[in-house]
Amino acid sequence: MGEVIHIDQAMVREHLDRIVVNTVQDTLNALLDAEADRLCGAGRYERSEERVDTRAGHYTRQLHTKAGEVTVKVPKLRSQPFETAIIERYKRRERSVEEALLEMYYAEVSMHRVEDHHRGLWGSRVSPSTISELHQKVAGQIEAWRNQSIEGEHA
Repeated sequence: MGEVIHIDQAMVREHLDRIVVNTVQDTLNALLDAEADRLCGAGRYERSEERVDTRAGHYTRQLHTKAGEVTVKVPKLRSQPFETAIIERYKRRERSVEEALLEMYYAEVSMHRVEDHHRGLWGSRVSPSTISELHQKVAGQIEAWRNQSIEGEHA
């Protein structure tokens, strides 16, 4: 009797990856909607005396996360700007993705290999200029930390 059941591991892994990405995307979108409801003082289409604002649609944005690239729907409000605590304004990558890129850079991994790792881990390309910009942003903080004075009892 031969092999009755054959499990395609690659297909299972791809399906699970898709489920995780969809779950992260749905969760982020639900959190953004809840935050918009809180700012408006009422839920979508809800009539309430406490309502301060109304929705004005949304715009979509790509965000690179540990799970992969997701599409988030950022709500727009009519009379106030929607500034969320969930996703930093103008950010295209989750902080952990940026930290991983910087760790590879500081470990002196070549730019070509960083691009390959990024594509393999998160399914998208990262440019050398992006890595350079991340380095410039962090370099000032590192230098300030190195040059701070050490004071106190255990200096």
